[in-house]
Amino acid sequence: MTDHVSALAAKVPEKLRQTPGYGTFFVRATLIVSGITVLIVILFLSVGRTRLSEIGHQFLGAFIYSALIALPSIFLVTRVSMRYTARYPRLVVLMQAAVLVCTATAGCLEAGLVLQIIGLISRGQYWQEFWSSFPFSVVISLAFGLSMATYQTMRFKLQATALELRTKQVEQERAYKLLAEARLSSLESRIHPHFLFNTLNSIAALIPSDPQRAEDTVGKLASLLRFSLNAHHSGLVPLSQELKIVRDYLEIEKTRFGSRLRYQISVPEALADVGVPPLSVQSLVENSVKHVVAQRAQGAEIAIVGTKNSNGIRIEVLDDGPGFSLDVITPEHGLGNLIARLELLYGAAGQLEVTREGDKTAVRLSLPA
Repeated sequence: MTDHVSALAAKVPEKLRQTPGYGTFFVRATLIVSGITVLIVILFLSVGRTRLSEIGHQFLGAFIYSALIALPSIFLVTRVSMRYTARYPRLVVLMQAAVLVCTATAGCLEAGLVLQIIGLISRGQYWQEFWSSFPFSVVISLAFGLSMATYQTMRFKLQATALELRTKQVEQERAYKLLAEARLSSLESRIHPHFLFNTLNSIAALIPSDPQRAEDTVGKLASLLRFSLNAHHSGLVPLSQELKIVRDYLEIEKTRFGSRLRYQISVPEALADVGVPPLSVQSLVENSVKHVVAQRAQGAEIAIVGTKNSNGIRIEVLDDGPGFSLDVITPEHGLGNLIARLELLYGAAGQLEVTREGDKTAVRLSLPA
């Protein structure tokens, strides 16, 4: 990730040069200043040199110097700052100063020619005008130019840092997402064998006493395995499909426990298309079967109730067992896996609670919808 960030940060100068704001600003500034200069020169030539006061002569000369020195300085210093700040951070100031001295020298030479063309100075005064304006132009160019270069350098570093932070943030979020997906796949892979072994035990118990029911159970098992494999890739499944798995599982277990296992499902049709984690409700039902039905001679009655509220949906699995606490559930337990999956999929919005309602134990699954 560090190499990727460094590569992106190294491309910042090219990205900055391609931004519309930079090119548009420079083109507009050049056109405006050039246009004003042309207008002033035309006005001077049409009015005549003798019609302008001494202050007007000085203003026109200063404006010509500014136009011929400032614009090339802005363009070249900005280019140097963007291109070489990252490569030569200690030498870039000397490079900027050299550029400013060169543009000031060239600007003074060009300004003298323009002043001579429009008649403000004579041919014999050309070099005298150059040497009198050159030192002042260099000092002013270095003062303003290096200040502008410092601003450009700070702007470049700020944008490079911002790009690096954004890149790191994107890479970090991507890494978290991949980690979450890997953890979720790991958790689901633990559930599938557990579910399969319990179902196979149910089928094995049926074969000696009722081969036909064992054959029907094999068909149910095939359907469950097909769903389990597909659900591994889908993330969420409709509640209607999840409840079909629950019915198949309960029917398989009912062949083992007979009248000891009694169940009823009461979920509104309006919740049929709501997405739920695969095998989530089945895990709750399986917990009741293993720890209540299988542990008591009289078995138990299991009720599955679904409701909708303002925050989402709530699925409750109730039995008449003694109850338990989630505090003693380990991560390897089926409910521990379910809690981890809810955290990865929903964060704080997905909840699993255990409460006592009269003589019933209610395991409540709350999900956003």
